[in-house]
Amino acid sequence: MSRTTSRTTEGAPASWEVFLRPRRGLAHQHVGSVRAGDPDTALSYARDLYTRRGEPLSLWVVRSDAVHAASPDEHDPFFAHARHKPYRYPEQFAPLTGDGDAEGSDDDA
Repeated sequence: MSRTTSRTTEGAPASWEVFLRPRRGLAHQHVGSVRAGDPDTALSYARDLYTRRGEPLSLWVVRSDAVHAASPDEHDPFFAHARHKPYRYPEQFAPLTGDGDAEGSDDDA
C-alpha cells in the first residue's frame, strides 16, 4: 500500500506565506509566515497574527513550497533589459516643454 505524503516532513504542519493588502489602491505585501496543516487554519492563524493593528482589505495565504521566485544570482539574466524594444525606455522619446509640446517641434497651428 502506497500512501501519498505532502511535501513537508511527515506530521509537521506546512509552512504558509502570508500576504496582506491594507487598503484599496495598494498591492498585497508579504508580511510573514505561519505553520498550519490546511489552508483554512493557515488563514485563521494569519488573521490572528497579522491583522491585530487594523482591518486589511484582504489577506492571502500561499503554501511556501508553491511560491517560485528568481534568486539574486539570477538577477542579470532574468531581469535583463529588453534593448531590442526601445519604446519601453523613456530616453527614446523627446522631452516635453512646459506647454506640453515636444522640444524642437515646428508644428505651430
